[in-house]
Amino acid sequence: MAFTETEKAALLTVKGVGEKVIMRLEQMGIDSLDKLALANPQDITEQAASLVGSSCWKNSPQAKAAITMAVDFARGKIQNKLI
Repeated sequence: MAFTETEKAALLTVKGVGEKVIMRLEQMGIDSLDKLALANPQDITEQAASLVGSSCWKNSPQAKAAITMAVDFARGKIQNKLI
């Protein structure tokens, strides 16, 4: 599956999150804001590094920040839904 167009558009507003980041998340089975909200940013960067065969995802401060902001964004969206 993939993020809905609405979720994808929302994620693209997060600094550092682009089409490639979303594609990698989907390749890891993270295909909704609900799943992203439950994810651990460090686990995501480690999985992404393994997926692409490069440590840049794990070691890049920009990649870590983008994933952390994406997870925080998803958590905020989910919390707002529950209220």
